[in-house]
Amino acid sequence: MELSISDFFRYPDEFKALFKIKRQHKEYQPEKKPLNQLAEKLDDIDFCYAVLGKVSRSFSVVIQQLPCELKDPVCLFYLVLRALDSIEDDTRISKEDRITLLKNFHQFHQDPEWNIKGVGDSEDYQLLLENYSKVISSFSRLDQKYQNVIMEICREMGEGMCEFLDKEVKTVEEYDRYCYYVAGLVGVGLSRLFVEAGIENEEVQANEDLSISMGLFLQKTNIIRDYHEDIVAGRTFWPQEIWGEYSERLEDMIYSESEKSMKCLNHLITDALKHATDSLKYLKQIRNPEVFRFCAIPQVMAIATLNEIFNNADVFRRNVKIRKGLAAKLILGSSNYDNVRDVFQKMVYEIFSKVSLHDDKCVELVSILNNIVSVDKPESENDHSVKQELVEA
Repeated sequence: MELSISDFFRYPDEFKALFKIKRQHKEYQPEKKPLNQLAEKLDDIDFCYAVLGKVSRSFSVVIQQLPCELKDPVCLFYLVLRALDSIEDDTRISKEDRITLLKNFHQFHQDPEWNIKGVGDSEDYQLLLENYSKVISSFSRLDQKYQNVIMEICREMGEGMCEFLDKEVKTVEEYDRYCYYVAGLVGVGLSRLFVEAGIENEEVQANEDLSISMGLFLQKTNIIRDYHEDIVAGRTFWPQEIWGEYSERLEDMIYSESEKSMKCLNHLITDALKHATDSLKYLKQIRNPEVFRFCAIPQVMAIATLNEIFNNADVFRRNVKIRKGLAAKLILGSSNYDNVRDVFQKMVYEIFSKVSLHDDKCVELVSILNNIVSVDKPESENDHSVKQELVEA
């Protein structure tokens, strides 16, 4: 959602945050020249950062603010998985060829000249893969311990993606498994990189469930928010086990404002919110400030997005996003655990204010919201919880 003139008067603090962010991030602005020109003039690792800025401006900034030991491994980890994802998404390639590419992609990094032309659903993704030898060259210069982590995650993700090519997600179990392959594994890999770098303690990777939940929380939020975009593109990721309770066909909910459509939307949001408590528990383990911001910013964006789309029929009409000014404010506030926990609690109470007592999932949702606001609170301080507020209502 864009900031308007009326927003200037309604959210003046967000305008201040937006201008502050622009000043702070000025040095991280992506190259303006096209990637095909940059590929000719930049050395390998500089090209990798140029690609990163093109395919994900937000991740590019936070990656470049990581400790020096982590910047290159995380940048290349992102590009490897972005390339893998581009192959999965390109339906112009036959299913058989995509399976071959996905299953063998991790092995291509042993060939310094490997690349592939014409693959990817945007020009930048295609140029990434056409110049992939630059990624491989930079990857080969990483310490072997980082290479091992990245390739293991790449191998498992590629195999998992093959399972869901041209396959509709029917059960919640399949939904969780798909999100694990495309996002949960990213959380696992990042945790291993943090520990291998000696920047975070072993406990960060010891409890993989927390790392996986971090990824699932983000992936499910994106899947729910992107309903309209995916339906128009002929893709479906919402699990039939959930949407089938409310509609005969998933596409029938497009542009809908019916009570059943809203209940379906809120049911999926309830499922996503189950991971929020684990997200807070994971973030509490992080000690390095730059690593904390890197992990926290996407999580606060996710909880804010779930608040924005809860009970919001616009999800069925367009791609709903939080205001840019609010995003800037959240980024600036994601500097420590207490601030992030406060954001989660604020968003939880806003979601609760929109809950209908007549919704079938009301009791489950309120229980989940109560768990989120209760994180880190002694039992004696939980007397006035969300659950009690529901009882009082």
